[in-house]
Amino acid sequence: MIKEHRIKLFACSASKDFADKVIVGMNKLKGPDEEFYAIGKSEISHFSDGEFQPALTESVRGATVFIIQSTFPPTENLMELLLMIDAAKRASADKVIAVIPYFGFARQDRKDRPRVSIGAKLTANLLRAAGADRIMTCDLHADQIQGFFDIPVDHVFASKVFVPYIKSLNLENLSIAAPDMGGAKRANAYAKAIGCPVVICHKTREKANVVASITAIGDIEGRDIIIVDDMIDTAGTLCKAADVLIEKGARSVRACASHGILSGKAYENINNSALKEVYITDTIPVRAAEGVDTSKIKVISMADAFASIIRKVYFYEPISTEFIF
Repeated sequence: MIKEHRIKLFACSASKDFADKVIVGMNKLKGPDEEFYAIGKSEISHFSDGEFQPALTESVRGATVFIIQSTFPPTENLMELLLMIDAAKRASADKVIAVIPYFGFARQDRKDRPRVSIGAKLTANLLRAAGADRIMTCDLHADQIQGFFDIPVDHVFASKVFVPYIKSLNLENLSIAAPDMGGAKRANAYAKAIGCPVVICHKTREKANVVASITAIGDIEGRDIIIVDDMIDTAGTLCKAADVLIEKGARSVRACASHGILSGKAYENINNSALKEVYITDTIPVRAAEGVDTSKIKVISMADAFASIIRKVYFYEPISTEFIF
């Protein structure tokens, strides 16, 4: 059933490539009565001091507007999304849905020490204040961040693409590992979906992005282990966990993570570690300096998953079948 009002999709600067792939996926799913989907026209004006102003250059009056943008640093990416949402609301869009493949500031989800902000909650407030009617995102750092919003949140899981891919590897002695205690729930869900044992790593930190020590619990000897996590930043935890697992007798160690932030010495850490391969999605563009070896990094696209859910949300169809867990 085709809705009477229109659907409009726009891409902000940081996620144009991802948005293009989403459009391809949506056109693959298009019904015979649907028009071809395309990215809406927009532009950004820049002032000499660095200030910028996005503008929609086509009508969105009465339309359901999807704006695609991951909010990884710099913070201009978040600001651009907020300004685009505001522009759409002021242009009389019926609904504005922020599609945020990677939700930045999600690690700031609680007061873990005195006198710090809760950045994830602040970001949720900003998106709502800008005029977002709904949020669509992938693998939040903590599930409870959904509760920071007073609007619907569609929380897409990267397991939708990772689980079938892991099964396709046909690893005979597969075990799923969590890099820390916080990832135990995710690792258990993957292991249940695949049908294999779980290994839990326990880490202590000296400070942010600095791991002091890691120990591993579970059946490791002779196993092909895949560490699952929601993000890879500097890859310090991941690489130390992989090295510990190899020391304890693992036959091979791989990793998969929804968001490949890959900052600092991430590529160097991965290349110098015991990791055989690292699987990430395209929620964040893979960026590496010229000459950096990225041969261990394999990118698995989430674009088709988002394409399917965007269509179902627009046509008011149930989306529960889109989730592995």
